[in-house]
Amino acid sequence: MKAEERDKTVKITFISNFLGPHQLPFCKAMVNRLGEDFKFVATEPMTEERIKLGWSLDKDTYPFEIKANESNELQKKAEQLAIESDVVIIGSAPDSYIIPRLKRNKLTFKYSERPLKKGIHWNNLVHIICGMWLHHGRFQSKPLYMLAASAYTAGDYARLGCYRGKCYKWGYFPEAKKYDPDELMKGKLSAASDGLKSPCVSILWAGRLIGWKHPDASILLAESLKKKGYSFKMTIIGTGEMEEQLHNMIEDKNLEDCVEMPGAMKASEVRSYMEKADIYLFTSDFNEGWGAVLNESMNSGCAVVASHAIGSVPFLIKNGENGLIYENGNQEDLEKKVQGLLEDVPLRRKIGENACKTIINTWNAENAVNRFMKLADTLSRKGKAEDLFFDGPCSKVGILKNDWFCSK
Repeated sequence: MKAEERDKTVKITFISNFLGPHQLPFCKAMVNRLGEDFKFVATEPMTEERIKLGWSLDKDTYPFEIKANESNELQKKAEQLAIESDVVIIGSAPDSYIIPRLKRNKLTFKYSERPLKKGIHWNNLVHIICGMWLHHGRFQSKPLYMLAASAYTAGDYARLGCYRGKCYKWGYFPEAKKYDPDELMKGKLSAASDGLKSPCVSILWAGRLIGWKHPDASILLAESLKKKGYSFKMTIIGTGEMEEQLHNMIEDKNLEDCVEMPGAMKASEVRSYMEKADIYLFTSDFNEGWGAVLNESMNSGCAVVASHAIGSVPFLIKNGENGLIYENGNQEDLEKKVQGLLEDVPLRRKIGENACKTIINTWNAENAVNRFMKLADTLSRKGKAEDLFFDGPCSKVGILKNDWFCSK
């Protein structure tokens, strides 16, 4: 965007624990729109766990970034920005940053995944109720709105009377590459093997090898597909506590010829695998708050088969059009959806192309910035924004229950 088109009169500050790769494209798009009138405040250093997972950025500090934890001077600057900015977005950061501005009735957005991933139980009931009221409930009469980084966020907060009618679709916005969908689909493994009698379909799973991501479901799938005679190559990328168990499963089930586990990779290498993969498996349960690999795999033209429990799935996937949704934990449903894609090449291609277009046209940082600016302007002038967008970022969020999807 040209400098003369920037909204120079609007100052926006984004406050969160640290700047990661899933926020960086949004921040860069904001800088492109607002220039020096956009700032990102990091309240703590990036954790070692995230660094080991490859979250480190190319630069130690960006010009728009303020690392408030590094000095008293930067802390005071961040606190002043939180008060003076026209609009503040706050994610994982202390409420102390926004209480002064809310007392002044200044427009503020909370940014949150679902708070009740594990539900409400007697042993956490008091903690949840008190925490909800302290961090959200006491501010409900103020111009405070929710950017929901999960399709289940609105429902969770509504259970305790928070953000009713004040939730908007949001999420994480990793880099959205500008592919030519036709060229991208030509690079898929099955397309490259069209001359073979039985084209080999590439199936990919990537992430931490931990229980609630259920990587073992992909191996059970591979066992079933092999027994039924399908031609495929499955790759499981990642490391974690289940790694040895998964290797043993592959060996015990004699899947070494069709399943590989190359270990951990840099994010850029994973994207290369996605660009060649025909089918991407996303098997997490309700503990997956958002799941940025869905953005990335869809952007890469994969036909995604994803659990309905994942926070991003109801926002990004239109079942049968740009991805397939299966009932969380239902192995039979997962296998049925994947088999359908293996047998129907035109459907697999159509879903992959539509998935890529969904990210390029709608679920990307640039579009999120443009919509957010319009949403913030409308709310600041009218105090409500009911029908601003029909779908995608900044559209209204309805209440979605955990059991909304059932296999047929």
